[in-house]
Amino acid sequence: MRTTDIRIADVSFEYEDFRYRSPIKFGGVALDKATVLNVRVTVETRTGRTATGFGSMPLGNVWAYPSRKLGYDATLGAMKELVTAFWETVEECTEFGHPVELGHLLEPRFLAHLGPVGAELRLADPIPPLAGLVAASPFDAAIHDGYGKVHGLSCYRTYGPEYLGHDLGRYLGDEFAGETLDRYVLPVPKPRMPLYHLVGALDPLTPAEVKQPIRDGLPEALGGWIARDGLTHLKVKLNGDDLNWDVDRVVAVNWVAEEAQRHRGVTAWWYSLDFNERCQTVEYLLDFLRHLREKAPAAYDRVQYVEQPTARDLKANRQNLMHEAAKFKPVVIDESLLDLESLRLAREMGYTGVAFKACKGQTQTLLLAAAAQKYGLFRCVQDLTCVGASLIHSAGIAAHIPGVAAIESNGRQYCPAANEPWDARFPGVFTIHDGTMNTAVLNGIGLGAVPG
Repeated sequence: MRTTDIRIADVSFEYEDFRYRSPIKFGGVALDKATVLNVRVTVETRTGRTATGFGSMPLGNVWAYPSRKLGYDATLGAMKELVTAFWETVEECTEFGHPVELGHLLEPRFLAHLGPVGAELRLADPIPPLAGLVAASPFDAAIHDGYGKVHGLSCYRTYGPEYLGHDLGRYLGDEFAGETLDRYVLPVPKPRMPLYHLVGALDPLTPAEVKQPIRDGLPEALGGWIARDGLTHLKVKLNGDDLNWDVDRVVAVNWVAEEAQRHRGVTAWWYSLDFNERCQTVEYLLDFLRHLREKAPAAYDRVQYVEQPTARDLKANRQNLMHEAAKFKPVVIDESLLDLESLRLAREMGYTGVAFKACKGQTQTLLLAAAAQKYGLFRCVQDLTCVGASLIHSAGIAAHIPGVAAIESNGRQYCPAANEPWDARFPGVFTIHDGTMNTAVLNGIGLGAVPG
């Protein structure tokens, strides 16, 4: 019984809705709006001290709950029903503990609601675990945030044995026995990190491709973004079902980047490639990589890693082994990463990297980040068009996990209005000028986003 332990004293939530300045395409679906879930959790120590933590995350239902049978409103509505059930679950939680202990305790309680909520709503497609993790993540974040605040510390300074009593063997199995979480977490954020800019499948690459100008003062084509923000990292969305289009798209992005970087005098920059799990087979990915290397060797050399090329259900698609593809470039799981079991299965299937997301929960992310480091996997942190506090959360994870080389953030591209209240308070986080994010400021108490 540690005096630093906390319990839940109160919990509340609310929603914010935002429109995008331009649509973004997820897995073949164009999206132009977002619903953000904000959660406040008041925590209390054994000695009676209290603080209120804050967690925030876009619900991202198009990504977290893809369905050919249900429309946008139905999947969003189902996730909101989950939120209400999760709120009741957190309110009923009476245990004391560290946020990692409470998060580990609450996650199965959260996921137990998926079936009953789906049955009650008579949904044509069951609610996937990923949707449950996304809906739960602001609750988990708020608990971590409140814990840091009640102790006057950054959360990332509270993962050592003086605060977290159990070793990693309790959460990750015997091979981690005796190891502590703080070994795998930086107590102080990296001071600056390169930013990955998204090149969506619908995004214009050149001024000539801009058919409906927005005229809001922000760039409207890729070259303008590179010049304005000094970009050196570009994430390219691809279709996964049209080989010629996919190869030509990367070639075109590379041509625009080469022109823009030549004017800036920059000689080194990188790409990540995101197929949004739409490649039907690994052979498609292999053909793509071979064609790209042949058609544009410089573009191929700039590819840093490939994201989740095939279906997220690894157990149902064991034929899509990544061993051969990973000889070309690191191949990372994203949608597939749900727990330690899925991480181990991905390794068996040849994946060589892991993409972490704040929307899967602070507790789970830190634990799986420890496993990924021990296993020697390539590590990256990816976005869910995070805005405001959710970007602070996501960027904080990237800046505190060793081995993560860059931060992904596209909220400034698609939903800048949601960032406006935050920009002046976190200089260099929401507005980028030299291709890097000022992550040194992500060292406040709690998760560093807002006061209690």
